[in-house]
Amino acid sequence: MSPSAAPSLETRRIEFPDNDKVRVLCGAHNEHLKLIEKRLGVQVGSRGGQLVVAGQDAEKVGTAERLLGELYELAAGGYPLYLEDVDQATKLAGQNVALKEIFGDTVYVSARHRIITPKGLGQKRYIQAIRDDDIVFGIGPAGTGKTYLAMAMAVSFLVERRVKRIVLCRPAVEAGEKLGFLPGDIAEKVNPYLRPLYDALFDMVDYEKASAFIERGTVEVAPLAFMRGRTLNDSFIILDEAQNTTSEQMKMFLTRLGYGSKAVITGDVTQVDLPTGRPSGLLEVQRVLKGVEGIGFCSFTEVDVVRHPLVQEVVKAYEAFDVERRKAPEAP
Repeated sequence: MSPSAAPSLETRRIEFPDNDKVRVLCGAHNEHLKLIEKRLGVQVGSRGGQLVVAGQDAEKVGTAERLLGELYELAAGGYPLYLEDVDQATKLAGQNVALKEIFGDTVYVSARHRIITPKGLGQKRYIQAIRDDDIVFGIGPAGTGKTYLAMAMAVSFLVERRVKRIVLCRPAVEAGEKLGFLPGDIAEKVNPYLRPLYDALFDMVDYEKASAFIERGTVEVAPLAFMRGRTLNDSFIILDEAQNTTSEQMKMFLTRLGYGSKAVITGDVTQVDLPTGRPSGLLEVQRVLKGVEGIGFCSFTEVDVVRHPLVQEVVKAYEAFDVERRKAPEAP
C-alpha cells in the first residue's frame, strides 16, 4: 500500500512596492510575522518586498493575506506598528472590519509621539461613546484600556479647550491593607491608590507640563470622599476602580456633574474589594440607569485585553476557574 500523499499547501505571494514599509510590517527580527503565524496557524516568509503565506487551510491563508495587506497600508500611511497592534489586528482578522477604521481613529498623540488609538471594536465603541454621551461607563477586566483611553480622551479635550480641567478620582478602598498603616497625612496615604492615574497622565504629557497642570489645578487628583458637595462645570471627570464604590458614593459622584462636563466611570466588577455584604455601586448603577438617554455603557471582555498576551490568558483562566468552582458541589 502506497503511503498517503502529504497534504498540499495553499500558497499566496504578496508583492509590496516599498521595502522599508515591509520591514516595519515585519517588525524587529520578524516578530510581527511570527505572531501572525502563531495566531492564524500559517507560515509567513519574507524576501525583500515580497511576503509568502502558506498553510493547509486556504481560508486561514486568505485571512492572513488580507491582514498583511491592511497592516502594510497602515505602515505606508505612517502608522508606527507595534507588536500589540499586530496582536489586536489578528483578533480582528476575519471579522470584516477595516483596520483603518479602528487604528486610524487617532485619540491623542502623546509626549513621546506615540499615537494613541483604539485597538479593537470594544475600544472603538468606547471612544465613540465618550464623544457622544456625557456619562460613560467602561466595565471589564484588567488590561482592556478603560482608564488609559479615558485619560487620553480627557487630555485631548483639555488640549482642544473643550474642557477647562481634568478631575481624576477613585475610592480609597484597601485590598488587604489598611490606610492607617501608611505613613503621612490623608493626601499622602491615598496617593498610592491614585498612582495608576498619575502613570497614565505622565505617559501622555511630558513631566514638566503634567506637573504644572497639577500645581495649577488644571489636573486635579483626589479621593472620591473629597468630591461630596462639589459641582464640576467644564470638566472631564474620571472615576477609576468604580467597582469599589458603594451605592451612596456612586450616586454622590454622578450628581457632581455640571454644565459642559463629561464623566467616565471605569471598573472591573470581578475585583470588588468592599467589605463582605456591601454591594458594589457599579453593579447597581447598571440596573438603575439602564436605558437613560445620554448615558453609555461599554462592556469589555478578555478579547479586548491589550496588555502582554499572557494577561488575556490569565483572565480567561480565572473566568474558567470561577465557572468550575460555581459548578462544584459545596463541601459538607
